[in-house]
Amino acid sequence: MIRLLAQGLTFALLLVLVVSSTALFLARLAPGDVTAQLGPFASATEIARTRARFDLDRSPGAQWVTWLARTVRLDFGDSFLYNRPVRGLVLSAAVNTAVLAVAALALATLVGIPLGVFSGSRSGAGAAVIRAVSLVCLSVPPLLTSLLLLFIAASTRWFPAGGMTPADATTLGGSAWIADVATHLPLPVLALALPIAATFERLQSQSMTEALHQPFTLAAVARGLSVRDVVLRHAWRVSLRPICGVYGLAIGALLSGSFVVEFVTAWPGLGRLMYEALRARDIYLVAGCAAMGGFFLAVGSVIGDLLLAAADPRVRERQAP
Repeated sequence: MIRLLAQGLTFALLLVLVVSSTALFLARLAPGDVTAQLGPFASATEIARTRARFDLDRSPGAQWVTWLARTVRLDFGDSFLYNRPVRGLVLSAAVNTAVLAVAALALATLVGIPLGVFSGSRSGAGAAVIRAVSLVCLSVPPLLTSLLLLFIAASTRWFPAGGMTPADATTLGGSAWIADVATHLPLPVLALALPIAATFERLQSQSMTEALHQPFTLAAVARGLSVRDVVLRHAWRVSLRPICGVYGLAIGALLSGSFVVEFVTAWPGLGRLMYEALRARDIYLVAGCAAMGGFFLAVGSVIGDLLLAAADPRVRERQAP
C-alpha cells in the first residue's frame, strides 16, 4: 500500500508540472497578452513596465524557467487581473470548488450505489424505472441540466438561483455563514451529482448482476440463504471493484471539471476563476488554475487506486515487493 501511495504521489507531481507548464505555454503563445487589458490610452512606459513585470519581454522558454524556479517555492507569481498573488486566489477558489465537489460526490454515492445494488439484484418495474432515469441523466449535458435547475429555482424560489453567498455575507457570523452557503448548494450540487449518480448506478447494477452469477453466490443460494443475505454478505463487496476503479476519476473530474456548472450558477470556484483568467490573458493565473486542476486529478487517481486496493486483494498482492 505504501508503494502504491508513493507511486501516486510521484505521478501527482509530474501531472501538476506537465499540466501547469502546458497551460503557461499555451496562454503565452495565444494572440495578445495582458497589455491589451490596459486600454487604448496606456502609455508606452506603462506597457513596457507591465510586460517586464510578467516576464513578457523574455522568450517563452526563459519565462518558463523563471516561473518554475518560483513555483518550487510555491510562488506562482502575481495575477494581472486581481493584482494579487496567484497562490491565494487559486487556494480560495479551490476550497469553494472542493466544497461543491465533496457535496456532489457524497450525494452521487448515497444515491447511485444503493440504486445500482437494487436494480442489479432485482427485476421488475422498479428496476426498469431506475435504469430509465439513469439513462436520461447520463444523456442530458451538464449545461442543460444546470439551466433547467436554474429555471426551476427562479420559478419556485425553493433555493437561491445562483452564487455561493449573498452580497452581505461578510456581516454574517460563522454558523450563519455556513447555513447560508448550505442554502446555495442544492442547485450546483444537483447539476454535478445527477450524471455521476447515474454513472455509479449503471456500473453498480451491471457489476451486481455479474456477481450474483458467480459460483460462490450461486453456492450461497443453494445453501438456502435469502437473496438479501447473498447481496449484502457476499455479492456487494465483490461488485464494488468497477466503482472503485472509476471513483478516483469521478473525484478528479468533479474537482477540476466543474467549469460549466460553476459558470452557469455563478459559483466562485476554480472553473470560473480559470474562465476569467483566460478572458484577461492572465497567464500566471491560468497556469495556477491548471496546476490546481492537475493536482485534483492526481489526488482523485491516488484515492481511486487506494480504494481499489482495499476492495480487491489481488491489487495488493501485485503491489507487494
